[in-house]
Amino acid sequence: MSRPRKKKGFPQKNEGSFKNKPLQAKERVEIVGMRLNKYVAHCGVCSRRQAAEFIKEGLVAVNGEVLDRPGYQIQEGDVVTFKGEKIEPEENLVYILMNKPRGTITTVKDDRGRKTVMDIIGDKVKERIFPVGRLDKETTGLLLLTNDGHLAKKLTHPSHGVKKFYHAILDKPLPKAQLEAIRKGLTLEDGPVQVDAVDYIQGQGKNEIGMEIHVGRNRIVRRIFEHLGFTVERLDRIYIGGLTKKDLPRGFFRHLTDREIIMLKHFA
Repeated sequence: MSRPRKKKGFPQKNEGSFKNKPLQAKERVEIVGMRLNKYVAHCGVCSRRQAAEFIKEGLVAVNGEVLDRPGYQIQEGDVVTFKGEKIEPEENLVYILMNKPRGTITTVKDDRGRKTVMDIIGDKVKERIFPVGRLDKETTGLLLLTNDGHLAKKLTHPSHGVKKFYHAILDKPLPKAQLEAIRKGLTLEDGPVQVDAVDYIQGQGKNEIGMEIHVGRNRIVRRIFEHLGFTVERLDRIYIGGLTKKDLPRGFFRHLTDREIIMLKHFA
């Protein structure tokens, strides 16, 4: 992939360094006594800084009364509205980003006793979370897990166009003509498929391909190459909805930051 084509954007492989152990589940936040701007941000509306600005602009009301003081402390029974709509903290919702290793099943439980992504989570997260979408057993890379069903539905529905980037290593070089065929669109056994972008990985051989796609059909990336007579020897998801693998080694996971959660909801 030449440098000018970088705009098409396949994030460069960057495992980074990881000095921390996997994070534990966030403890439930005590709402009573929380500052109003933190409360608004905790509801997933915006960042804390933006919340303070919205409050000063008179967009937030408590018990029907507009308050312009970000430092107001929430009391038991307070009803908070933003632009006239009631908002409540999503304190029980959990958002996990995992760098899935090979040989693990993307499911909550496997009746055949195979290792699942939930075995990696173990007892470090108390909430009942589930994988968002699916990566097949031998595919590695980014996987989201959450108990937010509403967001999960948005992230997996093709109509929302959530971007996913994959790094595929093929068994042999992919000729330019077949790269162009993928760009133009192919018809597989379950219907036509159109990728968002595809190109050679910069600085690598022509058997290493970067692909952007938002279609979520089963094994879709592998089947695209198989349709053209290629075998995908390794497949790694390196980007999803604005999130990358930076500082997250294979087989580890972490909680999303508040900023990342807001960003993810924006992408969805």
